[in-house]
Amino acid sequence: MADYYTTIEAFRKSLEKSTEFRPRTGVILGSGLSKIADSLSGTAIDYSQIQGMPRPTVEGHRGFLKISRDYALLAGRFHYYEGHAIQDVVKPVLLLKALGVERLIVTNAAGGINPDFEPGQIVLIRDHINLMGANPLVGPNNGDLGPRFPDMSDAYSRALRKRISARLEYPLKEGVYAGLSGPCYETPAEIRMLEKIGADMVGMSTVPEVIMANYLGMGTVGFSCITNMAAGILDQPLNHQEVIDTAARVETHFRGIVETVMELLASE
Repeated sequence: MADYYTTIEAFRKSLEKSTEFRPRTGVILGSGLSKIADSLSGTAIDYSQIQGMPRPTVEGHRGFLKISRDYALLAGRFHYYEGHAIQDVVKPVLLLKALGVERLIVTNAAGGINPDFEPGQIVLIRDHINLMGANPLVGPNNGDLGPRFPDMSDAYSRALRKRISARLEYPLKEGVYAGLSGPCYETPAEIRMLEKIGADMVGMSTVPEVIMANYLGMGTVGFSCITNMAAGILDQPLNHQEVIDTAARVETHFRGIVETVMELLASE
């Protein structure tokens, strides 16, 4: 495991030059959702201005921090399949920790496995299954940051999910997110396996971030935008453009949900 304490301190010093804001709520936006940041007020800081922060390489991940008194929003994440070390994949969470963030909202684009889901639907993540073959906590542990064996039984805070559902105008469906390494989409046989072990949707991100957030003591909630149905669910091929197009189509709706949740957390 990398020296995460040193990384957090380096981020803290780098950000001191750019902002005085220290919000309690952080948001990580997934594929095609970066435009949500454009409609929110705050100071934009490109990742290139933050020492030690990599650059996203995937379409739909623009790579900047939007920060205000109430929130820190990251438009763009890093994926294991891009060739990043797992320690770099979780740098967005470390950056938020450097800012003093205590509660994290993660979003992603996911393939729908549950036949009750449909493209464009927003699902509240209840739990996840880590099938990425990697964990950011492997290696020597720094007890000043978190426990050697962090509890993941409430990885997606039940208390926060309950308050979010009560605040929204209508209840969101909940589901279990399976995280795989990618970058190829899953085969129909793999999707049948995922369905049998309890996955409702599948993607290539989020899981390492949520592990790190829980390790660091952040209360976490997650949302998946179902941008396509997974392989074998429908009789059609999969492509990333469908992910981008669907995310763009539901952007206004998704933005409304994220903003509502941000307001809820900021008011507490």
